[in-house]
Amino acid sequence: MLGKDVIYRFLNYPKYAWRRFLHGLSLTVVKYFEKLTSSDRVQVFIIDDSVLRRERSKKVELLARVHDHTVGRFIRGYSMLTLGWSDGFSFAPIDFTIHSSAKAENRHCEMQENLDKRTHGYKRCAEALQRKPDTVVQMLQNVLSAGFSANYVLMDSWFTHAPLLRSLSDEGFYTIGMVKELKQKYILNGEHLTLSELYAKIPKQQKAEILGFVKVQTTCGLPLKIVYSCKTVTTTASG
Repeated sequence: MLGKDVIYRFLNYPKYAWRRFLHGLSLTVVKYFEKLTSSDRVQVFIIDDSVLRRERSKKVELLARVHDHTVGRFIRGYSMLTLGWSDGFSFAPIDFTIHSSAKAENRHCEMQENLDKRTHGYKRCAEALQRKPDTVVQMLQNVLSAGFSANYVLMDSWFTHAPLLRSLSDEGFYTIGMVKELKQKYILNGEHLTLSELYAKIPKQQKAEILGFVKVQTTCGLPLKIVYSCKTVTTTASG
């Protein structure tokens, strides 16, 4: 029977390749799912983020003051970015990153000073200070290299912005994401229009789940298809 201290030393060992272990385990599970389903079933990568609370912690590495969007205030902890795989019925988590704050004044603790920069532990700490959109692209590249595949990348409205869509398109990904009515505008017949202005111009389908759709471009020239449904607005970007 292993003692508590042995487990903690194992978890804190900076040279262990946790990401490679997770990729190998998850890929085995995904391959098993694929044997049970039709080859025509659409497969997707799903990107989402959540808050990992550590309210009582004081000396945890890279502990930070991060914003929790669900409650609308700052908390003590981390942001956790998760990448999952799904075939519409089954789901498997295949990668994750834990993010601190990029602003030094928001961090309660810093990383260990004596970490070897060649170790996986140091690389994880450096990754925790990256911008989330940059991490999303890197995570997707990692899982493709590990042997995963999918038809689309699904995202919520926090990630569905033109710069990230362009980066994913450059990598060959087709993306589907929710969008909010923000300041961003889309080009239709030479006009720069918001979501509500686009909706006013397109033909409507009454009493249908899909109210309408329109093909537009972003200001950087990325082609999008915006779909208005009775519950939300989604956009599809081609790779």
